[in-house]
Amino acid sequence: MKFSTPCEVPGLREAILQQVNAVRARGSNCGGQVYGAARAVAWNDQLVSAASGHSRDMADRNYFDHRSLSGTEPAHRVDAVGYKWRGVAENIAAGQFDAHSVMRGWLNSPGHCSNIMDPKFTEIGVACAARAGTVYGGYWTMVLARR
Repeated sequence: MKFSTPCEVPGLREAILQQVNAVRARGSNCGGQVYGAARAVAWNDQLVSAASGHSRDMADRNYFDHRSLSGTEPAHRVDAVGYKWRGVAENIAAGQFDAHSVMRGWLNSPGHCSNIMDPKFTEIGVACAARAGTVYGGYWTMVLARR
């Protein structure tokens, strides 16, 4: 069995943070819901760990869903890495292999865009895992949260 590996995305952290914080700074229209400017989010390695685990699981088990095949939900995954949250959300994507493409997809999806623009979230973590022979090849997870 070939295990999944992180997508080889140079500068992933910087690219995602720059794009997320740029759109938060200017505001956005998410499927008709207008959001004003929101404060910048910070990168959090615990959230990266939760995101990475879900991306690897989707790649290893060849599925695409917020609920894992074991029944875990985003909040369970964030709890499992020890992050004490007061709010949590998750964006997932599949088939993209660069930060710009995945962000474009999330911003064009009203629900994912709303998560990115929600001012209650203060931290994010993003990860991607790739596995040949799966439906999408690359599986992305963004976890947004607030302590």
